Amino acid sequence: MKIDTQALRIAEGEKLNLADRTAAARPLYKAKKDYGEALEDHARALEACHERLYANARHALLVIFQGMDTAGKDGAIKHALLGVNPQGCRIASFKAPTPTELRHDFLWRCQADLPEHGSIAIFNRSYYEAVLIERVHPKLLKGEGLDPPKDLAAFFDARMRAIREFERHLGASATRIVKIFLHISKDEQKRRLLDRLDDPEKNWKASMTDVEERGFWKDYIHAYEAMLPATSTHNAPWFVVPANDKKNARLYVSQILIEALEALPIATPKPDAAREKELRRIRAELKD
Repeated sequence: MKIDTQALRIAEGEKLNLADRTAAARPLYKAKKDYGEALEDHARALEACHERLYANARHALLVIFQGMDTAGKDGAIKHALLGVNPQGCRIASFKAPTPTELRHDFLWRCQADLPEHGSIAIFNRSYYEAVLIERVHPKLLKGEGLDPPKDLAAFFDARMRAIREFERHLGASATRIVKIFLHISKDEQKRRLLDRLDDPEKNWKASMTDVEERGFWKDYIHAYEAMLPATSTHNAPWFVVPANDKKNARLYVSQILIEALEALPIATPKPDAAREKELRRIRAELKD
């Protein structure tokens, strides 16, 4: 199955209107069976790519997921990463900052979870919350010891410049960054929130906070429209993935990750003369 992901990519500095980006794309599969087969194919490709990344141990991949509440971040991580070996992968979820995190700069709390060379790190939300939720609720800045600035646009522009520089540094340190915004419609979010109430197995997910934040939908959309093009660069691009159909979204996500890994120079390392000698010695020892 050939999936075009380049149309989902955000150009740096483009004038973005998320209303022009569909949340309900045409299905990539004809039936559930086709979806399962495609996901299995992606899992095998991811497994091969991840094995080369791990063996090469000179590059890393950081994958960032952002999206509205109920956008499907957890499901995308669970299903689109089936081929990834847990030994070389970590997943970090970033909720409300802790008191300790609030006493540091906004980029600090994510740094301990960055991927080492040869591995993949998945961020379920990230340092981008500092230019999203805090833009919608600037009063939260008081928790960081900051007074809400008079010029909010300039303040968050400065934060986004800091993010671009931080990601430029990571790229120069051989960390490839892929950022995915799972794009759902407001109607689809309502359906999913109601589903949590109707399904006893999902009741635990229901939160009044999600309903309250839904009242700021337009503000969050405006925050994303400012952030996505301002922080999407050649080496750290944003992809807007239509996510009303969860299965579709998972196929898009896994394809994006495969392409990111395939673009890295991560061929399985060939043994040099010293290593070949060692391998011959190992073989000789195993003859007994």
